[in-house]
Amino acid sequence: MRKTAAKLLAAAAIATSVATVAAGTAVADPAAGVTPIAQDIVGVGSDTTQEVLNGLSGGYNAALAAAGDTTSPRLYSFDATGSAQITSKAGTSPFDRPNGSGAGIKSLETRTSTQVDFARSSRGPANGTDLTSDVFIAFARDAVSWAAKAGGNAPANLTTANLKDIYTCAKTNWQQINPALPNATIKPYLPQTASGTRAFFLKAIGGATAVTPGACVVSGLQENTGTEAALNDNNAVVPYSVAHYIGQVYYGHTSTNDAAGPVTIRNVNGIAPVNVGPPAVINPSFSSTPYGRNVYNVVRSSEWTATDAHGVALRKIFGTANPDGTGGYICGTAGAAILTNYGFGSLGSACGTEISPV
Repeated sequence: MRKTAAKLLAAAAIATSVATVAAGTAVADPAAGVTPIAQDIVGVGSDTTQEVLNGLSGGYNAALAAAGDTTSPRLYSFDATGSAQITSKAGTSPFDRPNGSGAGIKSLETRTSTQVDFARSSRGPANGTDLTSDVFIAFARDAVSWAAKAGGNAPANLTTANLKDIYTCAKTNWQQINPALPNATIKPYLPQTASGTRAFFLKAIGGATAVTPGACVVSGLQENTGTEAALNDNNAVVPYSVAHYIGQVYYGHTSTNDAAGPVTIRNVNGIAPVNVGPPAVINPSFSSTPYGRNVYNVVRSSEWTATDAHGVALRKIFGTANPDGTGGYICGTAGAAILTNYGFGSLGSACGTEISPV
């Protein structure tokens, strides 16, 4: 018991240490009373990366203030959920809040930098769907597993074949998965259709071709939100971002509408998604499987390469870090500490890698 207590205290100490390194205070949407101005860099989109972008924006803006910089554009990020509409910058018209990677990218494509400068995306480019003028800038490592209610009927592990059978409705009872499991109907759930996590998960369990969900699958849950009422069910299963789960459970990044609640993340093919540590991190053996993924911030190509103040600001935030300490904040030392504190893995020199759809 003493060893267990010591391990828990060590984990708490490391989490506190990392949080201390991560400068700034994370908030959902810009803080009350703060409306970004025209020059600021504003993003919308993915639920998976909303919390870490909140942390990064807090750290980046605090770093500018600490340096006495009162003129550089600040970084702001609007959550995937909240008020039905947002006013992203002062003096502009409100618009419907984009919920999910796809909705964020669409908002970037249909608006200008007077309202939206980047889209958070938990998926990479969808060739033939995303515009070739989009640039996907990788910034962290994540993975997607599945989650179920603690103490429910779901097993600790499912194989890829099991997950495919469940989400195509080829198998609808736990005893079809394993005769030793309870005789109960499986209830598979998916996030809403604009979710990057949904698209990634269906591809991961489908292999060469993404799975088309069967009629038994219920869509529309807010992703990475274990407190959804439907998941408080002994037979519910749902895909879940590993990094987001670590941030919630091990580092305390939760709110009323963003918490793991009664669900716990589970193994795939016998591989645990989380190394509990301390510190808690994504299991490298899991993130190296088809369930591992990079996450991105998407910008407009013409603005990313521009030499004006806007282009400089984008690269100062999202660009690669240089050996001399200059370059992109997110890919630098301060950004890496914040990524760790929110459960995401570092991409090292691959942070800031640019990919364009074809």
